[in-house]
Amino acid sequence: MNPRWFVLNGQDFFARSWGDPTLPPLLMLHGFPEYSGAWEEVALELCDHFYCIAPDQRGYGQSYCPEGVENYRAGVLAGDMAALIEELGAPVTVMGHDWGASVAYALAMLFPDLVSRLIIANGVHPVPFQRAMAAGGPQSEASQYINYLRREGSEDKLAENDFGKLLELFSAKMDLSWLSGDRLAAYKREWGREGRMKAMINWYRASALVVAAPGKPITDLPKLDPARLQVRCPHLLIWATGDTALLPVSYEGLEEFAKDLTFKEVADADHWLLHQQPKVVATLVLDWTA
Repeated sequence: MNPRWFVLNGQDFFARSWGDPTLPPLLMLHGFPEYSGAWEEVALELCDHFYCIAPDQRGYGQSYCPEGVENYRAGVLAGDMAALIEELGAPVTVMGHDWGASVAYALAMLFPDLVSRLIIANGVHPVPFQRAMAAGGPQSEASQYINYLRREGSEDKLAENDFGKLLELFSAKMDLSWLSGDRLAAYKREWGREGRMKAMINWYRASALVVAAPGKPITDLPKLDPARLQVRCPHLLIWATGDTALLPVSYEGLEEFAKDLTFKEVADADHWLLHQQPKVVATLVLDWTA
């Protein structure tokens, strides 16, 4: 792993990189509550074929961490990564997981000339996900944690007792055996940087997505223009079937927004598939991009 610093839109961003810089770039975007190091296992499987770049996104790790919820809106987050792609030499293949998938989708939709291929690992396009969360069904129930995170002061609760509540949330109904020893210490180091926990939660507070109470569907959702939400490049969706945070209903109808879509399932993994099945994920990526 080689550390790299970028100045993006006038601010400092830290990234980890693997592989030969002359290889095709692969931009790897982490989710919550991870950081750039979350990609290491997958990147080590891919770095003979790609120059893998994983930034700490805004508010995470060693990167720029401003105050204010307004600094974490989707367009701002995508603008950071658009600037990074310009530095790398556009267009590039973009891969995202969890919240990183949301930024990856935003890049593909808002900056189509910068994204040559889109790879998502257990992440969601905003329209199918909003439909599922607003329906009052299983995804609404699974997403109630979002409403908890948006409460004032939630970041302090998560950090109490050496991040005990965050680890409890992280592992709810899923396998967290991969997070121990030196890796757990590294995560806690990143979470403990000044202002980071609040900034990470501000991603949720800045999002326009709404979560219905179980059994109480929301029917007055804003009307969206499907033409503005299209993924026009080739798109691979990798889905671990054991995910209990994001359910299959959250990607139903994705083909409406991604005409060139390939779907692959991963068994024996949940939301944290990047750590649980890195070789399988990498093989799917290599087979699809060959």
